[in-house]
Amino acid sequence: MCLERVTSRDGTPIAWWRSGEGPPLVLVHGTSADHSRWAPVLPALEQHHTVCAIDRRGRGASGDATDYALEREFEDLAAVVDALGEPATLLGHSYGGLCALEATLLSRNVRALVLYEPAIGMAAARPEVIERLETLLRAEDRDGVVATMGREVAGVPPEVVAATRSLPVWQARMAAAHTIPRELRATEAYRFDAERFRELPVPTLVLRGDASPADYRTAVEAVDEALPDSRIVVMPGQGHVAMDTGTDLFTAEVLRFTAGA
Repeated sequence: MCLERVTSRDGTPIAWWRSGEGPPLVLVHGTSADHSRWAPVLPALEQHHTVCAIDRRGRGASGDATDYALEREFEDLAAVVDALGEPATLLGHSYGGLCALEATLLSRNVRALVLYEPAIGMAAARPEVIERLETLLRAEDRDGVVATMGREVAGVPPEVVAATRSLPVWQARMAAAHTIPRELRATEAYRFDAERFRELPVPTLVLRGDASPADYRTAVEAVDEALPDSRIVVMPGQGHVAMDTGTDLFTAEVLRFTAGA
């Protein structure tokens, strides 16, 4: 994998990891993760695409800024896409799905979108959960922050959270634990305005798992209804982390869509 960087509009360096060969596919991870979250699906995607797995601001090889605003994330992704030199497909998961959707309004170089349960509308953490995460963070219990985020916000089964603890990705998630409450606060404040996307001429695949929390179904349906060229695919037996629990199913749906986009 080759590390590359671009400077976002506010001066923050944003990094991505390039691998594979083919039309560009930009991977945008969700809250608590970094580019390594895509490791299970990377081998399949690399066979068909030049994969650009981003480290969003505040983690991995990317920089950060003193003040956080959700809008800066949109600008970050637009800067990456525009730096690639050719149209790209954006694949965003959860919070990354929200960022990918909004970035498409800032760049003319997005050829297609794959949004996996974007964190909009009702798909936000309860205020009391965010407050508990902030308390854990102040106590420097980063493990507790990441585990609580997985179980109580993303709806990941406890056994999957426990299994993830043994993987290298858990260390990366703990390193980025300080970004979790701020992103959940941003999701809580975000208001999805469907009218802004009515004329967005980008083919879009919206994915959800049939075992995901109901809030994600609401978010998926809202996005699909707003976009003029969109369709929903429901992954049977999957929740919010099908990259881990249904890897072959997830990659098959993504590649089927990108092949025709």
